[in-house]
Amino acid sequence: EPGKTFADIAERPRWLVPLLLVIVAGLAFYFLYGQHVGWERFLRHQMETNARVQQSMERIPAAQRDAAIAMQTKFVEIGYYFSAIVMVPLIYLIQAAIVLGIASGLMSAGVKFKQLFAIVCYAGLPGILKHALATVVMFLKSPDDFNLANPLAFNPAAFMDPVNSPKFLYTVAMSLDLFTIWALLLAATGLKAAAGKRLSFGGALFAVVLPWAVLVLIGASLAGIFS
Repeated sequence: EPGKTFADIAERPRWLVPLLLVIVAGLAFYFLYGQHVGWERFLRHQMETNARVQQSMERIPAAQRDAAIAMQTKFVEIGYYFSAIVMVPLIYLIQAAIVLGIASGLMSAGVKFKQLFAIVCYAGLPGILKHALATVVMFLKSPDDFNLANPLAFNPAAFMDPVNSPKFLYTVAMSLDLFTIWALLLAATGLKAAAGKRLSFGGALFAVVLPWAVLVLIGASLAGIFS
């Protein structure tokens, strides 16, 4: 019963344990990915699916190209670990702040930032299951066939060609992920539980989905421009 659970979370907004669990799950998955698939394979795959990057790399001599790929591989690996440790909490903080502005500023829901941050952290727990399933799929598939950007077939993009499909549509389709929708519904449930009768579930869902939809459209637009 997520409503009762989030009501308890709103009364005692503790966020450290769920946040640490999400971070550890991400770090474990990226570590196993580096061991089984390898970051150089990931980087080469990304280059092959980006026409601009591929054209620019073809102009570089082979020896320099290999050195550049080796250097970029280190940065990519560090970047993913950095995203798990730093970017995940930062995104949760920004999400909680934006939802607070919409829910309390525009809708007079009367919720507090600490409540929303705890709700967002708990709503992110399905990400642990996603990483666990992605790890299983990673070891079942050939390393060449595993797509780190979209490891599970739980969104429309899994059935699209990542190379030839329009990047805008592909990015939007990838964002319509089952686990993302699950997290959004949990966050809306938590916001409704914290606000009580001052906010309907529809209003809570609007406050949660609106900033996510805007970010998705911005990201898809940038992907379409720079692809």
